[in-house]
Parts: sequence; C-alpha cells; structure tokens
Amino acid sequence: MNRVLKSIVGATLSLCVLVSAAACTSTPTNTAPANAGTDSQAAASSSPTPSAKGKKVGVAMPTKSSERWIRDGNNMKDQLEKLGYAVDLQYAEDDVQAQVSQIENMITSGANCLVVASIDSSALVNVLEEAKKNSIPVIAYDRLLMDTDAVSYYATFDNKGVGTLIGKYIEEKAGLKDGKGPYNIELFAGSPDDNNAHFLNTGAMEVLQPYIDGGKLKVVSGQTDFDKICILRWSQETAQKRMEDLLSGYYSTGKDVDIVLSPFDGISYGIAAALEGAGYKVGEKWPMITGQDAETMAVKNIRSGKQSMTVFKDTRVLAAKCVTMVQAVLEGKEPEINDKTSYNNGKLVVPSYLCNPVAIYKDNIQKELIDSGYYKQSDIS
Repeated sequence: MNRVLKSIVGATLSLCVLVSAAACTSTPTNTAPANAGTDSQAAASSSPTPSAKGKKVGVAMPTKSSERWIRDGNNMKDQLEKLGYAVDLQYAEDDVQAQVSQIENMITSGANCLVVASIDSSALVNVLEEAKKNSIPVIAYDRLLMDTDAVSYYATFDNKGVGTLIGKYIEEKAGLKDGKGPYNIELFAGSPDDNNAHFLNTGAMEVLQPYIDGGKLKVVSGQTDFDKICILRWSQETAQKRMEDLLSGYYSTGKDVDIVLSPFDGISYGIAAALEGAGYKVGEKWPMITGQDAETMAVKNIRSGKQSMTVFKDTRVLAAKCVTMVQAVLEGKEPEINDKTSYNNGKLVVPSYLCNPVAIYKDNIQKELIDSGYYKQSDIS
C-alpha cells in the first residue's frame, strides 16, 4: 500500500484548537496564543513588588533531559525574580525519590509557595500533605497533582486540545474526511503516571476512532488500548524499542506503516530512529509522524521532512500565568482561572487556567516560532 507522506508534510492548513467552553477562548492554529504577547511580557517587565520581599518560591521541575522543561524552569525563575521573590529551582532528572527529597528541602528551608511539575504525582502525596500542614500553597504546573487536597491551583495547556490538534492534523492531511485510505497507523501515548497523557490520548482518539472503526485507519498491530501504547516517562529509548518491535513483528512481510501518532517530540525521535534502522528513508515513502513541544530538533526535523508536525506550547505564556497565580496566592488574592470543572484529581476538582496550544507544520514555523520571538532563526537552521 502506498504511503501518504510526501504530499502531506508541506501543505498549509489551519487547524482549530477545540477547547471546552470553560477553557481559553479558542484560536485558529495559525494564530499565536491569545495571551502570548500580554501575560509573559507583563510578568517579565514587572518591577519588584513590596509584598514579595523576603518570600521564597520553590519550583520543582521533572528533568533537564527535555528542552521544554529547561525553558519552563528558566522562564519561571526569571519572572519570579523580577517580581522580587527568591527562587529555589530544582530538577529531579526523572528520579521520583529525588523530587520528593527536593520538595521536602524546599519546605524545611522556608518556601512560602511551591510550584510542582511532577514526575509521578502519586509519590508526592505525603510530602504535599506536609506542605499543607505548613500552610504552604501548592500550584500544579502543567501536570496535575493527583490524589491530594493539598493542591490549590493548576496552570496548564489544554491537554485534550493538544490531542485534538494531533488527531485533526492526521484527519486533514491524510484526507480521511474525503474518504481517502485505508492507511496503516500505529499509536503511541505518553507516560501512564502523567494525567496529561490520558487527556491527550482521549483528544486524539475522539477524532481518529471513527476512522479506525470504519477501516480507513488500520492499526496493524492491533494495539490501541492506552496500557499497550503508553511510554513510561515519555522515554525516547522506550519508544524506539517499541517501534522496532512493531516493525519487526507486524511489518516484515511487505506491509508499510503510513502514519505514526506520537504524543511528544522525544518519542518522535525514537520512532524515526527505528524507522531508519528498518530501512525507511525520508522523502521515499516516509511515514507521517506527529509530536508535541516544538523542540528545536523537532522543528528542524519538520523542515527536513523527518517529522510532519508538532504542537507548540508557549512556555513563556504558561510560566507567566503560573507566576500570576503565585503572586495572587501570596498576596491572599484569588488568581485568574478559566476552568472549574475539568480537572478532578481524585480528591477535588482543581481550579485551573488553560492556555492554548498551536499546531506547527512546515508552512507556519516562521510565523509562530520565529516572528513570535520564541526561537531565533539560527536556533532551528
């Protein structure tokens, strides 16, 4: 069966972020997030506030192995320090116990507020209870803190909307609405201990499941359940091994894989490496590969044709929104939120602010990533 990719990667098509009525106002995917030029600039340019004097914010990030978390941490630290807060920024390198210890140290060293992007939130329940006992507000950052009532607010992107963008991209570029197909597709999902992975997978499958049921998309491996397709810790190496197994187990008798749904750029790199190892070549029936986070390598891969799209989550916007939450709670105020219903963590529905993701493909890289100032041209050349 012929593959889709040569005609797919370069086409220009705006996709809309589908968000709930409670989420940020929807924006076309060829438009920067509505708050991209406001919140981030405001936080970055703010003068120190008297209320920040002597207050410390602990920021717990999962790892430096992903470019996006480095940007998140740096943006958060820079904006908080401009407001006059002392900042304790820590990375746990995907070591769950290390993150527990880091948060414990933040509590004992006098943090007045915690911002936590968890590795495995189930492992943080006890240490977050300690934060609550010490009257330290906790803000979940991009990953929902589960099974605890110690979390005050949640700042994130519309993670189901990320999945919807990926699903819509596949739908449009493969011509599924026009009855094209069938195509062979394999599915990947994020880490099972990250609630975002479940939201993303739901969003993507709501778009694609009807085409799977109708036979226009064929999952040759038969692996569609989340627990079969998930990749622990979003690992590139684990994704590569799974893709190698899929290719050797289901595509060794002349079948070709046409589309690979990847939920993260790092996973996409592993998928691409497995494909190259199996003899696939870019420009010669190379499969469609999706992604998320708009890492510099992913953008370069989109330009070269190795990756078809990614989803851009402007960390400047998210960091700025989280900073306004920190400032509000430390001043005894109610922060701005736009979702009071979607994020039930098993103990409570966490008041949240959702920012808009944007689909990135070859033809809108300049507008969304360069003209917006997120990257310099030299970063992705």
